Amino acid sequence: MNAGRYAAGGAGLVIMESTKVERRGCGTVGDLGIWDDAHVPGLKRCVDFSRQHNAVSGIQLGHSGRKARRFRPWEGGAPLKNSPDVWDWEGWELISSSAINSPETDPAPRALTRAEIPEVVERWGQGARRAHEAGFEVLDIHMTQGYLIHQFLSPFSNVRNDEYGGSELNRMRFAIEVAESVRAHWPASKPLFVRFSVEDDTGWGPDQSVALAKVLKPKGVDVIDCSSGGMRGSPVVSVGPVTYGCRMPNGCERTPAS
Repeated sequence: MNAGRYAAGGAGLVIMESTKVERRGCGTVGDLGIWDDAHVPGLKRCVDFSRQHNAVSGIQLGHSGRKARRFRPWEGGAPLKNSPDVWDWEGWELISSSAINSPETDPAPRALTRAEIPEVVERWGQGARRAHEAGFEVLDIHMTQGYLIHQFLSPFSNVRNDEYGGSELNRMRFAIEVAESVRAHWPASKPLFVRFSVEDDTGWGPDQSVALAKVLKPKGVDVIDCSSGGMRGSPVVSVGPVTYGCRMPNGCERTPAS
């Protein structure tokens, strides 16, 4: 267990990466899940192990959206092919804010209906409840790098014409509702992080990130965890050197590539 290795190695805070809030959200075979109460005992074992080594345990909740159902990174990261090895192919559905694929060679996702969105939001809340029951002390909401919440935020991937698309505030609505649902199930005494792609080069940038951060703060978000990029291409495709960065809380600014 990598998280346990970091804890045993002396890390003060160990955050388990993008743990999926529903089956459809799994990026690839073997993704860590928190969409069922049956997952809690195994996650609790991880927390207990880290605690024994004096490390604080955190967990990141994520959903791959249209970037789901792919080969593992070391296998190339391409979309999986339907085969008998994937027993729940139809259940492992690609969903997104809109029926738009990127790159064009990827299969197109299905746009979530207006009626489905509250159900997906509640998945995040229930994931937060399970994370608390497992004993995690920090929670991070994954809103970055071209995954489902980012797909709602970006005008590149979100062309909806209802209250979840169009204007900047409408495109933020899904992210805001997820944060509200998570905080409703996550104790006020425990810190809540949110991870942004502060700039993705497809219409979402520092100004939008700062605006969303200001909306999320009174919802109970304590820390903005800054990342970048991710909207174009498949999850494991590099698009070149990072040419932007972020400083919070004083706002974001471009920085030279390193």
